[in-house]
Amino acid sequence: MAFDVKITTFFNVLDWLAPFTCRGCGRLGGLLCECCKNYNKELLIKMCPRCGKKIEMCHCKNPIFGTTYREGVLMRLVEDYKYKSIRATSAILAELMLEAIPRLERMCQSDSVRPRDVVVVPLPTISRHIRERGFDHMTVLAKAIAKRRGYRFVKALKRNNKTVQVGANEAKRKEQAKTAYVMSEKFKKKVWDDGAYLDKQYLLVDDVWTTGASMEAAIEVLRGVGIKNIAGVVMLIPRKRGIKERR
Repeated sequence: MAFDVKITTFFNVLDWLAPFTCRGCGRLGGLLCECCKNYNKELLIKMCPRCGKKIEMCHCKNPIFGTTYREGVLMRLVEDYKYKSIRATSAILAELMLEAIPRLERMCQSDSVRPRDVVVVPLPTISRHIRERGFDHMTVLAKAIAKRRGYRFVKALKRNNKTVQVGANEAKRKEQAKTAYVMSEKFKKKVWDDGAYLDKQYLLVDDVWTTGASMEAAIEVLRGVGIKNIAGVVMLIPRKRGIKERR
């Protein structure tokens, strides 16, 4: 925790000394000015990468909310976040991703309709990447999404191996993903001890959809403990399946 505080303080000072420029228009002051943000919101595709249909037309059992294509300004923002460790990007990405997510509490299989009935779960990152970035980028992003809507944040999954998927072909990605995640023992105990957790609506969060192997593997882990109401959200999806991930 102390390490995170130091990193946050460092970047706060750096932002003051050397403010960001808008990734869209180059204006000084922020990573994405309000004008460019609103413009890009209008361009969001809001498409399920699994079936290729617009979100409102998707009938997948476990819908995936894809926000936009892997190109342009928004892809540069994701690259800033993942590869340049710019934490401030998380708030912008969360806001844009929520544009593609309906009010999930209305999908819950329970009598009450409350934001706290939605559980936001990040897809775990390998420890080496967390050390390189200085923070867990998926946890920070998932927390930002949960906070904006009043959803519940839970680290239900943990990484089971240290394999890196960047550069791997589709077949290898799918094979690696099969054993990539397991349910954390702490959360598994909560699910079994408190049956109410089984009726929650779960939202898995990832930044990029390449083959979908990671998201599908995470869904299967949740299904394995009896959870049925599962959706996912990703920021970037390819125009065509099989496009290699840029780094």
